[in-house]
Amino acid sequence: MKNLRRKTLAAASVVALGVGLAAIGGVAPAAAAGPETTFLVLAPQNGKTDKAAARVAAANGTVVASYDQIGVLVVRSTNPNFATEVAGAGVEAAATTAGLGTALDEGETVEVSAEEIANASGDPTKEPMYGQQWDMDMIHVPQAHKITMGSPNVVVGVLDSGISSSHPDLATQIAKDKSVSCVGGVTNTAEAAWNPTNSDHGTHVAGTIAAAVNGVGVTGIAPGVKVAAVKVVNNDGYIYPEAAVCGFMWAADHGFQLTNNSYYIDPWELNCRNDARQRPVWQAVQRAIRYSQNKGVLNIASAGNSNYDLAHKITDTGSPNNGTPENRQNLTSACLDLPAQAPGVVTVSAVGPTGQKSYYSSYGQGEIDVTAPGGDTRVRTQGRSSTSTDGILSTTFNTATKTNGWGYKQGTSMSGPHATGVAALALSAHPNMTPGQLSSFLQRTAVSMSCPKGVYNPVPLWPGRPNDYDATCSGGNRNGFYGFGMVDAYNVVK
Repeated sequence: MKNLRRKTLAAASVVALGVGLAAIGGVAPAAAAGPETTFLVLAPQNGKTDKAAARVAAANGTVVASYDQIGVLVVRSTNPNFATEVAGAGVEAAATTAGLGTALDEGETVEVSAEEIANASGDPTKEPMYGQQWDMDMIHVPQAHKITMGSPNVVVGVLDSGISSSHPDLATQIAKDKSVSCVGGVTNTAEAAWNPTNSDHGTHVAGTIAAAVNGVGVTGIAPGVKVAAVKVVNNDGYIYPEAAVCGFMWAADHGFQLTNNSYYIDPWELNCRNDARQRPVWQAVQRAIRYSQNKGVLNIASAGNSNYDLAHKITDTGSPNNGTPENRQNLTSACLDLPAQAPGVVTVSAVGPTGQKSYYSSYGQGEIDVTAPGGDTRVRTQGRSSTSTDGILSTTFNTATKTNGWGYKQGTSMSGPHATGVAALALSAHPNMTPGQLSSFLQRTAVSMSCPKGVYNPVPLWPGRPNDYDATCSGGNRNGFYGFGMVDAYNVVK
């Protein structure tokens, strides 16, 4: 299945895991040092990590980050037997994250030229390119802005590839004192560290949420709120579990009310907590998500771009990062798309400008909470062919030329921040809602959308593989394509 959110790492790597191992008796001969490897070490969740840290030191490991609140240590070691030797009292599980990086596959960014900006059709007293932001009208942003553009007391964490702090539509919107790089699972608050290195993905997401109303380019859904860059994508373009754990913990401990998550944490499509290779990752990430929720954070995540039925997980045709193709069969409910399917996370599907499910958007009855504009450059049913302008226009950063701009992208990576922006407006108008109350409010105020009849295939004549996009919608008030319906900015503030 084509997945626009990520690609798996093709380089070879060996993954060694030690899960719930018994204490080691005797002293094993010292092994020759290997390459430095990162591990997640889990201590009892409600206990202290001092015993686990002692085990780490005894196994020739170094703790580089300690999340005592959830009993998770990020460790580096050159000991090839570390996962085995660290097991014992105070350690519930240990797993290397080598080979568990997932890359953002961003698809194409179609940049807007200087000439297009000069000739833009928007209202020049507001935003010159607003005329190309079809998505804002779809969710009634202009009507919402007459009531509120958002409160600066609301902080949205963008867990992504960084945000360009020099972009003219974003420079005033970033909470620099709350921005951080979490690459490697270790925090770095230097501005250069959380700026983008190799990707404009986070910059595009941030613009959809909060681009300024300043007469320069585009408008965000909630231009009055603040966004914080939480960089979780490394210089090679990969997100590792330890970075995600760091991101959720940072959001929890720095007063964020919302996070936007347009990625998933595993080189496979799904993370199976009943798989010894993956359970420690699931446990660590789930602990961090739950901790953030308990601290008042609502986490919003994209459903994915595989046109995959998340409610009927039969096979997983993704490959692990050791390069060996794997087709896992007869999957159970223990296998989840993280963070999208973690309990309490709001999961968002995507639609194009016609309001139909985007050809790529994953779906699933009981799994999708709401839908939002994500773009669809293959489907047009209103009298013309689709073009790049049927994607989502937002802020961009050209990492090759180090220049800021504007451009189109599509994906559930784009629909997620629409829901996040609407949630930010909701909190601005109705402060002090708990994450659970806010999630329910988003769903209750969404505009209901019905399932299309029969098998849905918006691109049956797409060259080569005509059945790639077959999908069947089921459900009533909450259905598999659209959840409770389209998020609506006006409905949450009126």
